[in-house]
Amino acid sequence: MPAEQDPIEVAARSLRHHDRSRRDVDDRLARAGVDELVREETLGRLEQIGYLDDGRFAHARAASLAERGYGDAAIRADLAQQGIDGEVAAEALAALEPEPVRAERLLARLGRSARTAARLARKGFALETLEQVHGLGPGEDDLRVV
Repeated sequence: MPAEQDPIEVAARSLRHHDRSRRDVDDRLARAGVDELVREETLGRLEQIGYLDDGRFAHARAASLAERGYGDAAIRADLAQQGIDGEVAAEALAALEPEPVRAERLLARLGRSARTAARLARKGFALETLEQVHGLGPGEDDLRVV
């Protein structure tokens, strides 16, 4: 590793503007050529001083995605893709406004139509949630065909 590639500096640059997951910072360090043992030590140090926190990252990321109209399934999948542990992701989801409340607000704003409900289904809202707030009867599958 070249001397100008201090692992703490590489990690700090990646965290300068917003939180990142541990896996994301680890990947950035690996791309910068930082040895695995040094990466582990660096990540541990960053966690210890509070610069790196997967829980904080997961809460912020989940809130941001929910604000942008995503349902719980999409948020959970995104957090998993970011390398967030399932338990940490579940805590972040539990801190959000309940999915039916978010879906109701979106349906009220965008209009109560099968097209809107289908859009929300594509954005990760559970079919059960959409049936509950949209008022679709059992067996109706217009969420799947629009």
